[in-house]
Amino acid sequence: MKSIFSGGLALAGLMFVHGVFLGVCPATAQTTQKAAREVPRFEVDPNWPKLPAKWVFGQVSSVSIDENGHAWVLQRPISVRTDQKGRAAPPVLEFDENGNFVQGWGGPGEGYDWPEIEHGIYVDPKGFVWLGGNGKTDNHLVKFTKAGKFVMQIGHKSASKGNLDTENVKEAADTFVYAKTNELFVADGYGNNRIIVFDADTGKFKRMWGAFGKEPASLPPPPKVPDASRIPAKEINDDGPAQFSTVHAARVSNDGLVYVSDRAGKRVQVFTIDGKYVTQKFIDRWCEAPHCGNGQTVASTAFSQDPEQKFLYVASRSPARIWVLDRKTLEPLDSFGRPGVAPGEFYVIHHMNVDTKGNLYVTEVQDGKRVQKFTFKGMQTLPAK
Repeated sequence: MKSIFSGGLALAGLMFVHGVFLGVCPATAQTTQKAAREVPRFEVDPNWPKLPAKWVFGQVSSVSIDENGHAWVLQRPISVRTDQKGRAAPPVLEFDENGNFVQGWGGPGEGYDWPEIEHGIYVDPKGFVWLGGNGKTDNHLVKFTKAGKFVMQIGHKSASKGNLDTENVKEAADTFVYAKTNELFVADGYGNNRIIVFDADTGKFKRMWGAFGKEPASLPPPPKVPDASRIPAKEINDDGPAQFSTVHAARVSNDGLVYVSDRAGKRVQVFTIDGKYVTQKFIDRWCEAPHCGNGQTVASTAFSQDPEQKFLYVASRSPARIWVLDRKTLEPLDSFGRPGVAPGEFYVIHHMNVDTKGNLYVTEVQDGKRVQKFTFKGMQTLPAK
């Protein structure tokens, strides 16, 4: 079978070598490095995970990896097809490294508000499981033990007062605990436009910020594109929206930099842990509706497993690919993926994470309804461009 990836490896097994997909949107790849470069190599595992036969996935919104290499998957039972409602898996599912099912739990219970629409899951360094939702009433975060015992709730259902509220979130997309400061960084990005930080033990508010480190505020409605046959972003030379558009994920590197995924803003913004703006990088900015689905790109980021975290992986939603960037310079080195539902293809990428062995896990919503594991196969040298 002839490969359609620039590295020239066949689709059988879908081992992505230097696969910059050439047919996603009418634009050239951003891989412009002139020197030979080393990049990670991945191979999709089509048999991972092994969901018990009695269950089916709905939309798989998020994945987190714990200290044992187990994957914690969050899925939406409400999104299971009508004819499969009785087979919906529990919202929280734990799988071991080989994809074997370990346990499942979740749903409404005593003393806490379960999210209306499950969105983000994160297992923190102390082994607690954090959950958030993006339903209209989801103005809170909930914290559990790995066994599903309720521990704490930050915020209250339907209680948000907006971007400057220090007690509630509003349809928060993602969480991350930075162990060195024991702080919970929240991508509060569907109803609000900010990063908000809480103490991970007490839930006490610490600080917040918007794009470029400014005070967070709502964006005005975007201007209409007068001619859909154009790709306006090719002509844009500015810094992008003054505020976040959709803060969809937040990750903190080992050296204390916060990487924020601004999905509708099509960019990654980088900050110190105190919220000081450092830099930004646009990802697939040329991708505009109707050429590329809804035109949103940066859904999530993850770091390579080496201590220096040399590489930043960026999930580009509408172009359906994963970018590999140099984390320090944010220069694109490689990409892999294409639209589709076969193993190794992507249908509406949502969140992703990496385990300590460097394996990459990617979730998909809408009709994708799955989580895929890409096994890290070591480094490869790509030729000069």
